[in-house]
Order: sequence, then C-alpha cells, then structure tokens
Amino acid sequence: MATRKESTSAASAVMASTSGTLDSPVKQIQIEGLVLLKIIKHYQEEGQGSEVVQGVLLGLVVEDRLEITNCFPFPQHTEDDADFDEVQYQMEMMRSLRHVNIDHLHVGWYQSTYYGSFVSRALLDSQFSYQHAIEESVVLIYDPIKTAQGSLSLKAYRLTPKLMEICKEKDFTPEALKKASIGFEHMFEEVPILIKNSHLINALMWDLEDKSTVADKHELLNLSSSNHLEKSLQLLMDRVDDMSQDIVKYNTYSRNLSKQQQQKHQYLQRRQQENAQRQSRAEPPLPEEDISKMFKPPQPPPRMETLLIAGQINNYCQNVKEFTSQNLGKLFMAEALQGHN
Repeated sequence: MATRKESTSAASAVMASTSGTLDSPVKQIQIEGLVLLKIIKHYQEEGQGSEVVQGVLLGLVVEDRLEITNCFPFPQHTEDDADFDEVQYQMEMMRSLRHVNIDHLHVGWYQSTYYGSFVSRALLDSQFSYQHAIEESVVLIYDPIKTAQGSLSLKAYRLTPKLMEICKEKDFTPEALKKASIGFEHMFEEVPILIKNSHLINALMWDLEDKSTVADKHELLNLSSSNHLEKSLQLLMDRVDDMSQDIVKYNTYSRNLSKQQQQKHQYLQRRQQENAQRQSRAEPPLPEEDISKMFKPPQPPPRMETLLIAGQINNYCQNVKEFTSQNLGKLFMAEALQGHN
C-alpha cells in the first residue's frame, strides 16, 4: 500500500493550484451519504484487520461549512511497484472528475482506524501538510470495528492553530511546548459532521427500515461485548507502558541536567577562589574559558511523541467510557424487557 509519506507529498503537489480559493475557517462538515458509503466499501474491500485504508476527500467550501461531495481511495501497491507515480495517479483522477463536471478540489483525506488507534506522528505530519496547503483541510477517521457494534463511528479532526505554529517552527522541545501552552487536549479539534442525503435516499431508507425483520432490530441489544472491551483495554495498557517509558527518559534527562548544573556551579566557585588567591599574590588571573563548551547541556528528549501518546490514551479512555455506558444502557433495557415479559 502507498505509504502515508508518499501520499502526503503527492497531495501537496496536487493541492498547490487550489490553495488560493479557500480562505475561511471550518465550523461544520457536510458529507454526502454516497461518500460515506464509498469509505465503508473501501475498507470492506481492501482493509483486513488492522490494515489501514486511506483516500482523498473532494468538495468545496461554502462560507464556514465544508461540503464533502466525493472521494477516491489511495491504491494499494507494494514496494515492487517502483514505477507507480502517486502524483500522476491523483492528477489523472482529478482530471477525469473535472471532465464529468464533479467537484475535484482537495478538501482533506480520510483514514480507517483499528480500535481508535489513529493519534500518531504519521497522522500529525500528514494533516499538517494538508492543512498548511489548504487551511480548511480535515481528516475523517472511520472506525469499522465500532461501527460494527451498531453505531456509525465517523469523526473529523483538524490541527489547532497553536499546534500548526509549533509544526511550522519544527521546535518540539519542552521549553517551546511549554511556552505555547500545548497539551494533548490542545492538539486536535473535532469538527461536527452532518450527513446529507437526497429525499429519494431518505425515502428508500425509511422503506428499508419498515421491511427489516424484528430479529435484526433486536441485534442492537446484544450484550456480548467482552472481546471489544478486552482489546480496547489491552491497547490502553500498551500505551500506558509507552508513556511510562517516556516519563523515565525525561526524569533521567532532568537528573543529568541538574547534576551538570551543580558541576558547573562548583567549577565556577573553584575558579573564582583561584583567581582571588592569584590576585592576592599579584599574579594575573586565569585565562578566560568557554564554559558552554566545557559543560554541554544534555539533549532534551522530544516531547511531541509523549503528547501524542497522551492523546491516544485519552482517546482510548473516551472509547471505553462510551462503550461501557452503552452496555449499561443495554443492560437496563434488557432487564426492563425481561420484567415486562
């Protein structure tokens, strides 16, 4: 499959000609039902387990609303396909869509996720490239496993203005992040999504719902959820372990920095005492030395990975919270049905 880095560079080249047409922030996303079906179908055809599928979102901006009217997937190809040109593929797709009078402007990209595991450096870099080229770009995250439990899981995210500035400067040191007041809760902002269907599609959906069997309607009350919850908790524990390792690295850096500062202070005191003794003996002072070269500060560990891990932990916690609250509702409903019978 095409790597995210290749897709990002290709998209940046394709989006260069459209960056001047969009100049308003996005407050709401309106997505066509057909686009959503294409995303779901893309995963069902090419996604396997934890395999991630990705694609391009097309549409237009109307005032503060981003309308997503079409999409097309990134093709899967292996490293053996050395002659595959990602940029050429996207240009040909956009040219074909333009010929049939379909919206062909890039407005973002979509990606599937495995149990909500999408907060990563790859997603951050990709969204920064899109959002830097076109300010209104968004990323849609589709969770097929959560959707299979009975509720559609589709969320739209954008990078916050603070994080965009940090990414532009490429300064992820603890001091820079502290100065910008960046925490994991200030990295991504969620944009509300509105799914739009035509009146004919709405009528068809009502007709299909009336024709559905009683057994299908009761499947939403299925109480078997141990596998999903167990997997979510396992992933949560793995990320907590990663966070613990990052904390150990930062504590080690803090101890080394404090130890070096003490050594530097002791050296300056000895030097000052030596100069005082030499002055009392009418001798010249010691020659000046570059203290910064003698005591090079240890390299601080990058904090962006830690923030991403914290954001992913928070996402796992929210997923577990939502899932358990739904199960509690199912339990109360099942108890009420049993009592009624």
